[in-house]
This record gives sequence, C-alpha cells and structure tokens, in this order.
Amino acid sequence: MFAFEKVELPVLGLRGLEADLSEEERAIQENVHRFARDVMRPIGKKLDAMSPEEVIAEGSPLHDYMAQMYASGILDLGALDSMSDLEKSRIFPIIFEELGWGDSGLAIATLASAIPAFTAHTTGDPEIIERFGSLPGCWLATQPDKGSEVVDMDASNVHPGGQQNKGNIGVRKEGNEYVINGQSSAWVSYGPLAQTAMAYLPCDYGEGTFKEGTQGLNWVGVLIPLDQPGVSRGKPLDKIGQRPLPQGEIFFDNVRIPEKFAIATGEKAIGQMMATLTFANMEMAATFTGVARAAFEHALEYVHERKQGGTAIINHQSVQTRIFSLWQKVEAARALSHRVFSYNYSAHGPHLLASVTSKTFVTDTTFQVASDALQLFGGNGLTKEYPMEKLMRDARAAMIEDGENTILGLKGVTWLSCWYQDKAGISV
Repeated sequence: MFAFEKVELPVLGLRGLEADLSEEERAIQENVHRFARDVMRPIGKKLDAMSPEEVIAEGSPLHDYMAQMYASGILDLGALDSMSDLEKSRIFPIIFEELGWGDSGLAIATLASAIPAFTAHTTGDPEIIERFGSLPGCWLATQPDKGSEVVDMDASNVHPGGQQNKGNIGVRKEGNEYVINGQSSAWVSYGPLAQTAMAYLPCDYGEGTFKEGTQGLNWVGVLIPLDQPGVSRGKPLDKIGQRPLPQGEIFFDNVRIPEKFAIATGEKAIGQMMATLTFANMEMAATFTGVARAAFEHALEYVHERKQGGTAIINHQSVQTRIFSLWQKVEAARALSHRVFSYNYSAHGPHLLASVTSKTFVTDTTFQVASDALQLFGGNGLTKEYPMEKLMRDARAAMIEDGENTILGLKGVTWLSCWYQDKAGISV
C-alpha cells in the first residue's frame, strides 16, 4: 500500500509517466528534444509546404537539416553500436520518440538514409565500411508489382497453388559480379538523394529465380553504390503525408556490382531482411509514439486556450473525457513500444513478432490520436495555421510505411500459430 500525507500534483516527464532516468539518459533526452524543437519542427513545417522537387533541390532546408543532424552526433553509429543491449533498449526509444515528436518525415529520412551505412558497419569488413559506412543511402525494398508482399520473403503467406511475385527488379549472378535490372517503387525513402542502397532482391544464381519445387524465390542482399553506370531516378513522389521525407523511383539498367557487395545470399538474405524489418518496425513504433504525443500536447494546450460556452473548453466534461482518452492512448502506445525494445534486446529477442506487434498497434493508435485531437480543434484543425492536419497526414502514412499493417499482422499471427503448434506438439 501507499501512504500519502497530502495529495500532490503528478510529476510528469517529457514522456508522461516517466520513471527515473539516469543522468546520461536525461541528458540525451534533453539534447534530442532541443534539436527536435529548434531544428526539426521549423524545418519540417517549411518542407511540408514545398513541392517534392523543391524539397530535394539545391538550397532546400532539407540539406540544412541533414547537415545539422550529422553535426549533432545524435545518431553517431559508432557510439550507438558500442552501447550495451540494456543501454540500447532504454536509450533508442528515447531518441526515436523525440525525433518523431519533432517531425516524423525528417525522422524517417534520417533513419532510412542510415540503413546502408549501419548495415556496412555490421559486416565488420573494412573495405565495405570504407565504401558504404559514411554515405547517405536508402533501403530499397518495395517495387511497383511487389509492395507489402516484400515482408513475406519466406512465402509463408502465399496463396495455395500460387507463387511469390518476382517483382520488377531482378538480379543475376555472372562470374564474380551481380547484374541488376529493373525499377523500384516510388516509395523508396530518401531514394531521390541517396548515394547508396541496401536492397534484398530476387536472384538467379544460374538455376532460375524460383527455388525448385517451392513457391518461394531465391534472394540476395546487396549494397549498391548509386553512382554506377546504369542507375537513374524518377521524379520525387508527391504524397499527402511526411512530405519532408523525399521518396522516389530508382532504375537499374545492367548495373554491375562486385560479388563482395553481396552481404547475404539465399536463406541468409531472408534472415538479414527480417532482421532489418525487425529493427525498422521497432523504431517506427517509438517514432510514432512521438507523433501521438505531439498531437496530444497540441490538443491539451488548445483546450485550455479556446473558449466556447463562456469558458475554456477544457471545463466541458465531453472535452475532459476526450483529452483523457488521448492521454491513455499515448501512454499505452509508449508502454508497448518500450516493452518491445526490452524484449528485442533481451536474451529472448529479437523477433519480428515483437516488432510488428508494436508497429501496427502504435501507428494505428497514433492515427486515432491525431484524428481525435484534430476534432477538438473543430474547423481550426483543418487549416494549415494549426499543426493538427499535418500530424494526421503524417500519421496516416505510417499505417502503410515499412509494411502495411494488415500484412504485418498476418506475419505476426503466423509466428503466433507456429509457436503454439510447437508448444502443443500439434500440426494443423
């Protein structure tokens, strides 16, 4: 039992019901929060009003943002990689939530552009690290005819009697080189500006693209320099949400890369792709917890300022009920996000089941929070004078980004069923 001599006001941190942080954790949080407030929000607002071509043009505020982000050391790959798993489980969600609170499009631009460099560092190969470890890149996953199906690399959700879609990019092995042909979808994050790409693609090693007698494809994971002959790009994508995040098509015409740039082949490529998706989904949950928190905070401020019926609208019980519901949803999203970080960095993790659980729940919840918060603004919420319509647009994109939520849920329940069948000693 607890004992109160008197009832005090709650002590709340930047992240609401925040238990004690270490001195280092609080310093990191405050540093990233300042960056998010002073750099990300103003630049994100400017970029949101610009055309996709203006966003990537020379002199765009996006370039200023990326320069300031790199100079800040917030995502210093060497420093982050040197942390213990326990430190990562606590500090990563702090960083990602603050970045999402600042601007989700810029947050995703930062993280997506770092995937090839991060992957290069995990190889431990000095030559690979030298070539890819410090350049902005992209994660080349989706293709025009192969969208969210890309998360089903092992073909466990392919319709009976069907086969995986080969998609629009093919790779074939020729001697000590890989030859790449085709095009990505227009949804490649940071694709218009990336200098490198991390891609997991169907591959013909000499016996065809499909595994003999199966529904599945042969795969390869390759790091691709995008300054190679045969690489070209389409127009940057015009979209409703996360407009500060440039996305666009990349085309490959007999692009040749050395065998050494293939970091994973066959079944190992499937494992590497799932590992990347596991981290990306976990990161998405923390980032969009920040978006939900931003929507809640704007609504909380507004209902104390806006007067209707002769009083600030916070004094109306219907508004009080809705504000508390927003608070609950943000806290629930954060709790699940943190639980998954703890699991994935524990002896039991990481696993895609954990990450899709948080990604799908948090992004669905964030869209609900943003929509309900906008409702409290009334007509003002629909105008660009207030931040709510942007937050709702940004949140909506996240329900498709890094795997459409329904497809991710199917992968999750597949793992749940497999776990249960193994535990129960049955097969259905």
